Amino acid sequence: MQLSQHLGLRQKQELALKPKMLQSLKMLALPILELESYIKQELENNPLLEIREEKDEETSGETASKDGSENASSIEDQDGLDSQSSTIEEVKELTEILDQWNEYHYSYSSRRQDYDAERPERQIVYEEDGRSNYLDQLNLYDLSEAELDFCNELLDSCDSFGFLPQGYDIAAAGKIFKLSPKRAEELHQLMLKLSPQGITALDISQCLLAQLTEEQLENRIVVGLVTDQFDNLIHRRYQKLASHFGVSEESILMAKEQVARLDPKPGLRIQPCNASYVYPDLTWKLVDGEYVVILNDQITPNIIISPRYRQMIHRGFSDRDTLRFVRSRVNSAKFLIKSIHMRMRTLEKVSLSIIKHQKDFFYSGTGILKPLTYSVIAQDVGVNESTISRVVSHKYAETPYGIFALKDFFTSTAGLDKNFESISRQHVKSQIILMVECEDKSEPLSDQELMDKLKEQGITVSRRIVAKYRQELGILNSRLRRS
Repeated sequence: MQLSQHLGLRQKQELALKPKMLQSLKMLALPILELESYIKQELENNPLLEIREEKDEETSGETASKDGSENASSIEDQDGLDSQSSTIEEVKELTEILDQWNEYHYSYSSRRQDYDAERPERQIVYEEDGRSNYLDQLNLYDLSEAELDFCNELLDSCDSFGFLPQGYDIAAAGKIFKLSPKRAEELHQLMLKLSPQGITALDISQCLLAQLTEEQLENRIVVGLVTDQFDNLIHRRYQKLASHFGVSEESILMAKEQVARLDPKPGLRIQPCNASYVYPDLTWKLVDGEYVVILNDQITPNIIISPRYRQMIHRGFSDRDTLRFVRSRVNSAKFLIKSIHMRMRTLEKVSLSIIKHQKDFFYSGTGILKPLTYSVIAQDVGVNESTISRVVSHKYAETPYGIFALKDFFTSTAGLDKNFESISRQHVKSQIILMVECEDKSEPLSDQELMDKLKEQGITVSRRIVAKYRQELGILNSRLRRS
């Protein structure tokens, strides 16, 4: 075989996001407490901005203006003067942006303060988990922003044991992030191999299979025990297994010992370990029959231009490097404010859209959610589905009915009612809970009877769906519920 080298041209179309756009998308996905930490870090990198602890006096700005008129000739050449004049104009523009920003926040912060005075503490306890360490492993691979979002979506969809919901469609989930079915499956296999292995599995067999070593994968008995013969294994039908594989029971027991070392619930290993708090990003308050959205943002209204640097700018600069540095910091500050504003507006639009599509829950107080997907909200707001995924990820809203994760308001279709309209899985689950609570404990309802009772209420679902939801709710079967 002869090796050769050659040069060639090839055209390829791809979407390249600029660093500023990536920064904006990152800020959109951050919950409020992480956003505040991120902004403080940005302020450390940009000396032009600082956080106002108390209301500043306007006199400092006036003094700076006077100083500027007397000393604005530090750079001798005309080009330097033009650049300096342009920088001063940009600083004035940034000052106006910040003033409008602060005025806007103070105008509706009074509503928030009134509301804060009439309600109890809104922080709720949650526990920090190992999600970050788990997802940090993805940094070793050259993944695009959409691929990382897809991996986050897979993990968010898992239960506490690390399993995806039954019937979860990997290809459909990848389509939301514009990934081909093949690429979505490749990323899923990658997630299965991250440590701890087996997380995001669709079933127990896939979970255990992902944890086998290369040597174990070549052992047909071990592979068979965690796949098609798993039911016989957990019921200890060793003789039947020995007959199936054509080996002795001792060989089956040796293989069983290897399987016993695997973790059937790997998701528990990245579950919470240290108590922390959930602080709602938003407050949805009913005012005069309509909901208003209040952002619980305490830091951005207090961003100001440093009085010290403002005076330096108006006094003039002695060299071009200083001028260039100041201009870059001004542009960085303007982009930071615009990104925060975009995040705030997007959160507000998505919130109002969720409330509009879940009217029964918010206005009737039924506690029943209608089927709702990212695509519906994306179309209503006019953004991409992946943007909706970023907006609702790890964010909470305080409502008159308690604190909810934004993702809680998105639920899939479980079946049809008597008018052939879609009903959500949350609605079906709530009805199952009510039926089980009111049943005769000496004669508990079977899955078939629960299905029949749901049908009497005009809710058509299969017995398999009833059994699945019952298990997800942690409700025992009728035989074990009998008292």
